[in-house]
Amino acid sequence: MEFGPNDAVRLARLPAMLVPLVVASPHSGAAYPERFLAQSVLDLVALRHTEDAFVDLLFGAAPSLGAPLLAARFPRTYLDANREAGEMDPAMFEGPLPDGLTPRTVRVAAGLGAIPRVAASGEAIYGGRLPAEEIERRLASCWRPYHTVLAQLCDEAAAEFGGVLLIDAHSMPSAAAGVGRGGRVDVVLGDNHGAACAPALMGALESWLRRQGLRVRRNQPYAGGYTTQRYGRPGAGRHAVQIELNRALYMDERQMMPTADFEPLAELMTAFLREAGRLATDLVVPRALAAE
Repeated sequence: MEFGPNDAVRLARLPAMLVPLVVASPHSGAAYPERFLAQSVLDLVALRHTEDAFVDLLFGAAPSLGAPLLAARFPRTYLDANREAGEMDPAMFEGPLPDGLTPRTVRVAAGLGAIPRVAASGEAIYGGRLPAEEIERRLASCWRPYHTVLAQLCDEAAAEFGGVLLIDAHSMPSAAAGVGRGGRVDVVLGDNHGAACAPALMGALESWLRRQGLRVRRNQPYAGGYTTQRYGRPGAGRHAVQIELNRALYMDERQMMPTADFEPLAELMTAFLREAGRLATDLVVPRALAAE
C-alpha cells in the first residue's frame, strides 16, 4: 500500500467534544508501505521494534469520554510525526533537496529525524541513499495530514472550551525506563521542561499517577518532542504533555505481543484520561461557563 492524505491517520471521536482534551498517538502505526519495505535493508520484525506498539489501543477509550483520539497509521521508521517537517539528514538523499531542512539537531545527529536513518536498535534502515523526491512524498502523504488534523482538533477544543490539553501518547523500551537516577520507572511525563504545560496541571497529572502506585519521572529521559513544542502554549490556554509508558507494563517486547497486564493498564489509562479531562476542564473553562 501507499498512503494518501485521507488514509494516513485514524481519527476516532464523538460528533462533539465533551471535554477540552485531545489524545494523539504518533508512533503506534503498523501499516508498512511495500515501497518502504523494498527500500529497507531491515526485515519487518526489526522495523516493528521501533513502534510504540498498541499505544493507540491503551488509550482507545478516549472517544467514549468525549476526547478525540488521533493515531498515525504509518510507522515511525517511515515517517516520524513527532519531528519538525524539515528535521532530517541531507546525507540520506541523492538529488536536489527541498528548501527548509534543519539538519543540525540532536535528533538528526542520532539518526532519528522526520525520515529516520536508523531503527530503535541503532541499525541502519537503508543500504544506500534515498531519492530526494521521497522527502516530499512522505511529508505530503503522512506528516501534513497528521498535523493538519491535530491542529484542527486543538483549535476546535480551544474554540469550544477556551483551552485544551493535548496528551501525546508513547511507550518506551523497558531498558530506557531504567536509565538515570532513582532506578526503573513506569511512566515518564514530558512538558518540555515546563514550557508546554501549566505547572499546576502537570503536577496534578503526576500526582494522580503516583497515587495509582506507578513510579513516575518528569522530563527524563524524555522531555517531549516536536508535538509538545508546537502545541504546548500554556499562556494561550493550550497545554501539551507527553506520556511514555514502560513497555514491560503491558507487552512482551521480544514477541511484540500484549501480555495479561494489557487490559488492566488500558483500564488505568482510561481512568487517567478521565482525570485529565476533569483537570483540564477545571483549568481552562471559565467558571461562569462551567456553571451553565
